[in-house]
Amino acid sequence: MNQEDPLRFQTVLDRARSDHSDTTAGTVSAVYPGLSEVDPGLFGIAVTEVDGRVTEVGDAGVRFALMSCAKPFVFALVCQTRGLEEVRATVGVNATGLPFNSSAAVERDPASRTNPMVNSGALATIALVPGASVDEQWQRIAEVLSGFAGRTLTINESMYSSVSQANHRNRSLAHLLFDRGALAGDPDSATELYTRVSCLEVTARDLSVMGATLANRGVSPVTGARVVDAGAARSAVAVMATAGLYETSGDWLLDVGLPAKSGIGGGIVTVAPGTLGLGTYAPRLDAAGNSIKGQLVAKQVARDLELDIFATPPEA
Repeated sequence: MNQEDPLRFQTVLDRARSDHSDTTAGTVSAVYPGLSEVDPGLFGIAVTEVDGRVTEVGDAGVRFALMSCAKPFVFALVCQTRGLEEVRATVGVNATGLPFNSSAAVERDPASRTNPMVNSGALATIALVPGASVDEQWQRIAEVLSGFAGRTLTINESMYSSVSQANHRNRSLAHLLFDRGALAGDPDSATELYTRVSCLEVTARDLSVMGATLANRGVSPVTGARVVDAGAARSAVAVMATAGLYETSGDWLLDVGLPAKSGIGGGIVTVAPGTLGLGTYAPRLDAAGNSIKGQLVAKQVARDLELDIFATPPEA
């Protein structure tokens, strides 16, 4: 594709949305009541380049719950404030190969380390956010994630209420970690922080900006502000590659060739280092909890724009 064509991204995104709009496979998440109420036909795509240009199609401005798409950004924050080696020793970075809410991953490791991109590891990560209280920790989290998005993010209170009443699995994981000495703080506080960040409202456009900030070594391409240092951004992108789509992360890397993180809210944020962030929103999920249309779009966009980091560039 001609890289000088100013409409190249618009053409690619229009084609990807057209090609997959009629896909009806999968179901919306029923993990939390609030998620089961979304329109399953919503479908938005956005790309933000590291120079700040944004291209979007479809329902890219529709707001939805961030859910697990928050994980790499909280991990980057903790790497920034605590240092990678402390986080690696406390949380772990290797793929579990198990479902996102598995307790077996915690129990099989002598130190209860898992991965920051699954729920147990995300709880261990968020407990490391600096602050003397939950509210102080939350202020830091909200500030940094808003920095990644280039705008102030707020909690969807209805979704927060829904998740708070049904997040029994995450509470049990937090208490399991605490009982095994693998949680830095109070388990109920960690669960509360994790619930809040999961219920931040974003759009596909926001996800693309957040991904582009990681792709741009921690500097927001839309505000020009440094959100985290280059090392923290790089660490987040690397860990996204290990378990960003849970037990199907290997298939994703083989098909797409880019680090990414999915969420059961229907979003996927994909990072092409040094180039762009891709955000997609389509609520129908596969059995692993990943957006089906989002996966199809990312595969097509990565191919059409020659973004696969594992592919050898074609000869000139």
